[in-house]
Amino acid sequence: MSEETTIRVEGDPGYDVTVRRGARHDLRQALPPEAKKVLIVHQPSLGRIAGDLREELLAEGGIEVLLAEIPDAEDAKRVEVASFLWQILGQADFTRTDAIVGFGGGAATDLAGFAAATWLRGVAVVQVPTTVLGMVDAAIGGKTGINTAEGKNLVGSFWAPRAVLCDLELLEPLPANEAVAGFAEVLKAGFVRYPEILDIVEADPARAVDVTTDEFRRCIELAIRMKAEVVGVDFREAGPREILNYGHTLGHAIEHAERYQWRHGAAVSIGMMYAAELSRLAGRLGDAAVDRHRSILTSLGLPTTYRAGAWNQLLATMQRDKKARAGQLRFVLLDDIGKPTVLQAPDQSLLFAAYQEIAEESAGGIIQVGSR
Repeated sequence: MSEETTIRVEGDPGYDVTVRRGARHDLRQALPPEAKKVLIVHQPSLGRIAGDLREELLAEGGIEVLLAEIPDAEDAKRVEVASFLWQILGQADFTRTDAIVGFGGGAATDLAGFAAATWLRGVAVVQVPTTVLGMVDAAIGGKTGINTAEGKNLVGSFWAPRAVLCDLELLEPLPANEAVAGFAEVLKAGFVRYPEILDIVEADPARAVDVTTDEFRRCIELAIRMKAEVVGVDFREAGPREILNYGHTLGHAIEHAERYQWRHGAAVSIGMMYAAELSRLAGRLGDAAVDRHRSILTSLGLPTTYRAGAWNQLLATMQRDKKARAGQLRFVLLDDIGKPTVLQAPDQSLLFAAYQEIAEESAGGIIQVGSR
């Protein structure tokens, strides 16, 4: 496998996603050449590396670099934190030729992208994701946003990054359960487009989620390629991009119910299991494909069940979700592995019946608590 992989995201503007060890050191080349000021938005645990990036940029000269530390996980995606970034940008006199760098997990890149989209109606943003989830999902595609008390990502904008630098070195310090939780989004790509990912996991689950292996890198690159292909033809989620929501309708409702204390990947894992069961009950997906979902997810230690008594709360949250249209729920389902489809306005009795297939009184799971 080549040392560096470049995956193009088409569009206006298009941009490259670079995958390699040490990719973060290409940051200066990824920034706009006319930029005189850069704000690096980072999470607390990344302060030292963010400081090193700042020194690298300063050493190249001609640029002023500021650091902004934000809270971990979904606590970062609040309007108060966005306002904190706007204050820094204003006091430092950032102009439209300057830039923001999102350095961290999915919540950090979501927030950095939102700040870039809203400051002066748009400044450049370069995303440097440091988690599996960030690399395959959050940092790519230009969907930015923050949460509200009513739900996740309800306030946001579409704003394409100038570049995405996926530095595989940054994944090596991650605890194994963090990599596994992020891998749920990789499995999504396997279920909706690239079954090769599922084959790799079934062959050796441990190597598939080991961030140092070729198998892991292959899965990551396929997941990035899937998202690049989809968002390249549907930037604003008007059609084909909707397939990326597989598992997310219920998943986001679970995150809201858990006050964003669960890892995003754990919630999406349950959401995908639910979507598979809903696909089966709707007469679209066979038993073997549903069983394959459960087998693959559980082989990695990802959860597939949720509290039996939570249905009414979850349904109410889903009805407020941004994916609903004209008050009607929409679910991405599967006709088969690799063949996504959309079910609009399903009967609530069908939704409830599918939930019974994944419901339990207590849904344990060590990887459920933590950051996105």
